[in-house]
Amino acid sequence: MWRRLLRNGLGSGSIVLVLGLLAFGLPAFDRSLDSTQAVPAGVPYDVGGGVTVIPPPGALLDLTQTRPGDDRGSVLFLVGPIRYAVVVQPFDGGLTDAADKLRRKIVANRGYQVVGREADIDTANGELRGLAGGYSAPGRGGRYAVFLAGERSIEVTVSGTDPQLSAARPAIDASTRSITFRGTE
Repeated sequence: MWRRLLRNGLGSGSIVLVLGLLAFGLPAFDRSLDSTQAVPAGVPYDVGGGVTVIPPPGALLDLTQTRPGDDRGSVLFLVGPIRYAVVVQPFDGGLTDAADKLRRKIVANRGYQVVGREADIDTANGELRGLAGGYSAPGRGGRYAVFLAGERSIEVTVSGTDPQLSAARPAIDASTRSITFRGTE
């Protein structure tokens, strides 16, 4: 009887130990990993869906918010305190429809509103035409752009405080204009 009790106690203790490692050890290990990664300057980054972008100089890749894929993808760059996101997804509609969708997505966030007028924007190689505008949020400002490439929309959002955005705007605008669509195989 003591053997059985000892065997059951050791078995139960082993299970509790494994559960403890899973419950506390794995999250602690996960928190110890870096969630950002430097990206090489001047090298196109594959967002997904056949779309690439050259990140701004000094940008960090947020690994927790970056998801490349064959027909869609998303990337979040951190340029100091500025968040610069590019999202590619299948889309069936025109450029105005894509811009409407992005504006609705922006204003769905509490306190966010689209401000000013939209303007035409082209990529540096002239391949993609889009629309760009601005938005405001509590304590932050932002810019957005949307392009169509094949049967995909490319949504760009940038947010930070007004002084931060002013300082980084030339580099981020150049990055946005570097977006290319190579198609999908």
